[in-house]
Amino acid sequence: MKYSFLWIDASKEKFVIDAQKIYLNRLKHYVRFNEIIVKGQKISSKVTSKNIIELEGRRILDKIDDSSFVVVLDKDGDKCTSEQLAQKVQSWQNQSIRQIFFIIGGPLGLSDNVLKRANWRFSLSSLTLTHELARIIMLEQLYRAHTIIRGEKYHK
Repeated sequence: MKYSFLWIDASKEKFVIDAQKIYLNRLKHYVRFNEIIVKGQKISSKVTSKNIIELEGRRILDKIDDSSFVVVLDKDGDKCTSEQLAQKVQSWQNQSIRQIFFIIGGPLGLSDNVLKRANWRFSLSSLTLTHELARIIMLEQLYRAHTIIRGEKYHK
């Protein structure tokens, strides 16, 4: 199984970059992965928020092939515990899913077309999180899920 982490724009915040590196380095012991950075659209008076979301959505969908499994982070998605996420990951492994895209939109969110393409819509929290903080939390939870599956001591 391979993960593709697809997000809008690379982070410029050192703490985000450092935290992502920590969890990506930990994840590499369990799963192959790559990061795909999609260029975000700059907000201007000439472009509406809806147009930005749609443009970014087309850029995201251009990166995903039809056979890939897609997980989007969405405030209205399913909530689960770390143990339940581990069960999901285990079930994806058991189904021999080869490629999973984890998608986090930009500050304005994801287009309806991206949400419709999702095989699973997942909410990290009822709280509003920045897209950069959501990346870190998602990576940590995926790492935690793999340690739960293997019965390792990280998860307490």
